Amino acid sequence: MRNTVFGLSIALAVAAPSIAAAPASWIDAKTGHKVLRLSDAPGNYALYFNYNAYTPQGDLMIFQTADGISVADTKTWAVRSLLHRPGAHLLFAGHKTRTAYFSEQAKGGDDAPITIYAADIDTAKVRKIAVVPKGSRIDTLNADETLLGGQVASRDMPLQPNAAGVDIKTGQTAYAANWPDGRPMVYADAKEFRLNQRLDAKIPMEIFTIDVTTGQRRSVVKATDWLNHLQFSPTDSTLLMYCHEGPWHRVDRIWTIRTDGSQMTKVHTRTMNMEIAGHEFWSPDGKTIWYDLQTPRGEDFWLAGYDVATAKRRWYHLERNEWSVHYNVSADQTLFSGDGGDSEMVAHAPDGKWMYLFRPKPVSDVAGIRADNADSLIEAGTFAAEKLVDMGKQDYKLEPNARFSPDGKWLIFRANIEGKAAIYAVEIAKPRS
Repeated sequence: MRNTVFGLSIALAVAAPSIAAAPASWIDAKTGHKVLRLSDAPGNYALYFNYNAYTPQGDLMIFQTADGISVADTKTWAVRSLLHRPGAHLLFAGHKTRTAYFSEQAKGGDDAPITIYAADIDTAKVRKIAVVPKGSRIDTLNADETLLGGQVASRDMPLQPNAAGVDIKTGQTAYAANWPDGRPMVYADAKEFRLNQRLDAKIPMEIFTIDVTTGQRRSVVKATDWLNHLQFSPTDSTLLMYCHEGPWHRVDRIWTIRTDGSQMTKVHTRTMNMEIAGHEFWSPDGKTIWYDLQTPRGEDFWLAGYDVATAKRRWYHLERNEWSVHYNVSADQTLFSGDGGDSEMVAHAPDGKWMYLFRPKPVSDVAGIRADNADSLIEAGTFAAEKLVDMGKQDYKLEPNARFSPDGKWLIFRANIEGKAAIYAVEIAKPRS
């Protein structure tokens, strides 16, 4: 398939007023941590947990609203509008340049092609990069900011047939399905059911790259597996991580591949029935792939790490209430985060609705005596958990997707704990009394 490729800087966006709004703030009554509400503007979206939201200098965070693209100052957390562009879909920020990448679909709905743009975060100037076929999704940007990575299916298959759209409160697909006897499934089971239907469809798919300068499109891999969750290494510009999507206990999910299609590598191999691994993400230095591991599903919980150079593994154990929809790691890799989960999710946690901070603790050798083959074994550890935010009122159909601020002092997440979706930041250090 060929794309229509456009030239350089040809479009100018309307720069929004630079008036900044100071965030509302309070102290969480149950945790003692300071919480800021950064934005509750309609259509707010703080990016998926593994998408870069920060300028290379770490001074600004980009996010989306119904009006376009906004930015938050990461020192003051004051918010202002950057780009008035209703209908734009924010993708991510550049790793080297102060650029916000976004896409727009032409008029005509799902059958229309999608145009990819780059906006200068300081000037709001916009340039067109390329047009990609309908159904394409751009997921990632490589380390030297030369290639975009995306995937496309040969045909569309809505996960929820005849859906009326998305849940207004959460912004997520309103999954629904029935058991054979007609009983309705809970949301989590209905989602698994619909994912399995999509996996069984075996729709031909392709992972591709787009040259950021020329718009040239190149194929990386083709398959009838459900390809998803693309993530370039943050340090290796030709190394791409992706997943085989579907019910996690059925698929070999996590893979890496070079942009030329070589060195396809499976990251995790299941060793027991119902073992699952997923929601994978890179460490900031590009050396480790981290992922949610359960041995088996819903019973024993780990945050697992895989060293891409040596294949060495580190697993940190979590208690049931500490399991989280998504995890993340600070820039200096000394802290991890978890965004909790409700009682209907995979952990069925009785008290899991918290925003967590995790400090890793290795399991030491007893009496200094080390097994002869210890270096070839999994390095185990635990987490010392601290609760940052009471998420008791959260409807977890809206995934919080927490991320650390560049300086490691804040955790930013999206929630509906006040009744509607908003973007928040919680301070990791408690205020001095």
